[in-house]
Amino acid sequence: MNANVWIVQNLWLIPAIPMVAAGLIALLKQPQRKASASLAIGGLGISLLLAISAFTHVLSAWSSGAFTRSAVNFTWFEIGTTHFQLGWVLDPLAAVMLVMVTFVGLLIFIYSTGYMAHDENFTRFFCFLSLFAGAMLGVLIANNLLLLFMCWEIVGLTSYLLIGFWYHKPSAAAAAKKAFLTTRVGDIFFLLGIVWLFSQTGTLLFYDNGAGAIEPAALATLLSQHAALGLTAATAIGLLIFAGAAGKSGQLPLHVWLPDAMEGPTPVSALIHAATMVAAGVYLVARVYPLMSAGATPGSTTVALTVVAWIGALTALFGALVAVAQNDIKRILAYSTVSQLGYMMVGLATGGVAIGMFHLITHAFFKALLFLGAGSVIHGCHEEQDIRHMGGLRKSMPVTFLTYSVGMLALSGFPIVFSGFWSKDAIVGAAFAWPISKGPFVLLIIGALLTAFYMTRQVAQVFFGSYRGHAHPHESPRVMTVPLAILAVFAVGLGILGTPAWPWFTSFIESKPLALDFAGFSEPGLLPLMAFATLLVFIGLGLGWMLYGRKPVNDPHAPDVLQQASPVVYSWLAGRLFWDELYAATILRWYAALAWLADFLDRRLWGGIVSAVSASFTGLGWFNKSVDSQWIDGGFDKGCEELVTTGGVLAWLQAGRTPGYLRSMLVGLLVLAGLALAIGASLGQVRL
Repeated sequence: MNANVWIVQNLWLIPAIPMVAAGLIALLKQPQRKASASLAIGGLGISLLLAISAFTHVLSAWSSGAFTRSAVNFTWFEIGTTHFQLGWVLDPLAAVMLVMVTFVGLLIFIYSTGYMAHDENFTRFFCFLSLFAGAMLGVLIANNLLLLFMCWEIVGLTSYLLIGFWYHKPSAAAAAKKAFLTTRVGDIFFLLGIVWLFSQTGTLLFYDNGAGAIEPAALATLLSQHAALGLTAATAIGLLIFAGAAGKSGQLPLHVWLPDAMEGPTPVSALIHAATMVAAGVYLVARVYPLMSAGATPGSTTVALTVVAWIGALTALFGALVAVAQNDIKRILAYSTVSQLGYMMVGLATGGVAIGMFHLITHAFFKALLFLGAGSVIHGCHEEQDIRHMGGLRKSMPVTFLTYSVGMLALSGFPIVFSGFWSKDAIVGAAFAWPISKGPFVLLIIGALLTAFYMTRQVAQVFFGSYRGHAHPHESPRVMTVPLAILAVFAVGLGILGTPAWPWFTSFIESKPLALDFAGFSEPGLLPLMAFATLLVFIGLGLGWMLYGRKPVNDPHAPDVLQQASPVVYSWLAGRLFWDELYAATILRWYAALAWLADFLDRRLWGGIVSAVSASFTGLGWFNKSVDSQWIDGGFDKGCEELVTTGGVLAWLQAGRTPGYLRSMLVGLLVLAGLALAIGASLGQVRL
């Protein structure tokens, strides 16, 4: 693919324009709401057009059989003979993600103008949104791991600002800090991986005409270097980078921030859970996949990918289990996101980049649809988020109900029609064919059944039965419902890109020829596996409807059906398996003890030493002052006084007055005469 094409040379404009828009919005005054929204939407709209141009360029190269990757690198700075380079890359993976993020992000931006219409910080909100989108787009085009990390950290910063946007709410402020600190844990390991990779390869460029860090020459060097525990440097670095991805994408055990991220405004939740932040971790694993899979042979895998597969499978099951017992409409979707991200990781580890990324793309559309639909419900129910205080909303909110149902069925993997069926079944099939273990496959199919169950539970309690709230619900304005309708269309239509008969997405990502061939359905075991997965979906839907739809809940304070059946299990699931409490009792308590020890050492030991030294110097100063003022200064002052007195007498004697001198001489003569007479008399007496 020709790297001199205008869009390739100017790919940096795609993230730069939203960032510039964010800077301009920051200069606006708070009342300039229309200008801020126009800048944000216009900036991302231009980025969308550029992303479509980039996608078209890659698509054209693929269609003609040409090479589909272009990289533009430039020198950032020089130290001696070392040239540190940055750059951007355009390939099928980046092209697809650029279009998805800009398109879904643009719909969320438009939706936000209605959802945030009455917020007093409307202008600041769009400033943060633009910066968030720009940073994510920077992650996507980066051809350098350090440049990716820079944009990665801006994503983390803006997520903190947006999750805690309503900072006057203690829960929102706490959730923002939790997200920022938890993801920093993963980022520390990520940074260590970056440093290690640079020390081994001398570059952080992904692609550099064969000299990049994830190209064959560098990978051969990394495979020849051994780390601890018998791991190669490639595996160890891959695991460190995955730790950063696990933090961003909410994988166990760094998942605890993601469900709380819904404390921000609903458009933020949609942007984080669908198109930007959580997608960044999955995208990172896909981008460094050559490093993660280095050394794997047909029929085998690597330690790094094995870890990714098991962590993803456990996360998928955990998120689905906990979502079953949640009552906050957004928290259910948040744990659903945790679960689906686990599916994506398993897809990457067992089936390759195309399978994992296809589910990321389809999930972005139907999860954005679900979160924005939840925002519409909350808006229509006057900020109510508890599904126990909803019910019967299909009558008063028909558009929201219809579009939300599409998202729910897509997420559940309803067969044939909806995109989630094809993308999730591809992952389940890859896990089933994984030669290492059937464990991840078992966890995924349980998660699939639970997904259909908890989504049916949510829809039944929100849209069916009688209304259990207090304020009269209403449909949202068109500026909110039109984006829902557009997302619903894509939640259905995208499935056609990933069927076994026409695997367009896989062929495009892997730059392979494409042909329509219904023989793809005849692969051994494929149809029975699809039938089994479909059966599980129907079982989940049926159980959910039987427990929550057939007999709708009328009392919002009545215990849940599952709670009545098993209070202990339900309390564990409702308590999110007490991960937060576990961290509070172990890691946080350890850190609190460490902080107390540091404070004690600082105040008592080091502070005591400093105080003792200070006191000793104070004592020496007092002694020096005493010696100086009492002895030295006193003796000097006394001597001066004596000199002054003596000088005064001498000055009196030497006054220069003749009469005084004569009187003194007369007195002296008289004294001498007296002395002479006395001496003479005494001599005369002696002679006698």
